[in-house]
Amino acid sequence: MVSARRGHGGGGNGAIRPRPRDGVAARVAVLGFCVAGIWSAYITQGVLQETLSTKRFGPEARRFEHLAFLNFAQNVVCFIWSFIMIKLWSGGSSSTGRAPLWKYWGVSITNTIGPTMGIEALKYISYPAQVLAKSSKMIPVMLMGTLLYGVKYTFPEYLCTFLVAGGVSSFALLKTSSKTIKKLANPNAPLGYTLCFLNLAFDGYTNSTQDLIKSRYPKTNPWDIMLGMNLWGTIYNAIIMFVAPLIFSNWPYANGFEAVKFCQENPEVAWDIFLFCLCGAVGQNFIFLTISRFGSLTNTTITTTRKFMSIVVSSVISGNPLSLKQWGSVVMVFSGLSIQIHLKWKRKKGRDHK
Repeated sequence: MVSARRGHGGGGNGAIRPRPRDGVAARVAVLGFCVAGIWSAYITQGVLQETLSTKRFGPEARRFEHLAFLNFAQNVVCFIWSFIMIKLWSGGSSSTGRAPLWKYWGVSITNTIGPTMGIEALKYISYPAQVLAKSSKMIPVMLMGTLLYGVKYTFPEYLCTFLVAGGVSSFALLKTSSKTIKKLANPNAPLGYTLCFLNLAFDGYTNSTQDLIKSRYPKTNPWDIMLGMNLWGTIYNAIIMFVAPLIFSNWPYANGFEAVKFCQENPEVAWDIFLFCLCGAVGQNFIFLTISRFGSLTNTTITTTRKFMSIVVSSVISGNPLSLKQWGSVVMVFSGLSIQIHLKWKRKKGRDHK
């Protein structure tokens, strides 16, 4: 920011006057930096996630079946990352007023289950389908609001929901290309979409509980939340993936030992997992920066456009061709999301004028 000192007297000798153009240019530059950071981090992460879920590795052309291991690895990397960030940026600050680590044990359960379901869905549906399904979080929110709390929504809000729901439904019903189906481990659209919607439900509870923790402990910063959530997530996933297989001989869930062995036999997989986790941690940096400088609404706008670009990249680079009708479904979904964002900007502008 450029600070300005006003001189005394009419001549203004020695006075430093503000330069609005410089201020605007600086904000635009920071916004561009945030957009580039979020897009590059999460689009790259999406490509890596799709690669790990569809590619065959090694001379035996085996799939990496342990996709839930990605969630465990993400927890470990993000825990270390947030610990470093806290030491760098708030090492000397007091912990008074910040939520203690034990406060996150409950909400971390849903935060462990939800993302795992989203990742596991890639065994059954394509990456573009997963992105679309996970973009429809407004549907359960409005449904629960109407049925449980009697909330009345405006016609444009219902229009948004109709476009998103219609787009996701039509995409799911349209025939997927044989090339895309061959890449899936176990094609099963109903199961894949069910996992995505359960992921949304768990995420909704997780986000609401995080907001509650933040309101009760106002000095809690995003790095504190990231540290607490990923600490407990690491513990839970370690128990599920490394302790349970030792106790139960026929453990049906992802086996951490097998995942590690697969990575040792195929170092390429280990490198992709590390990059996947690093992209997630770096992306969080840019999200925190965007929210602190421009607000959560700007961040929502950036992340929504990123999801659309992820589908484009998946279709072009990863070889998941979409039919013209499927592209129509994609446009329907993002038209609904765009209207929703426009309505939020309009409400924000109205509040700012009051």
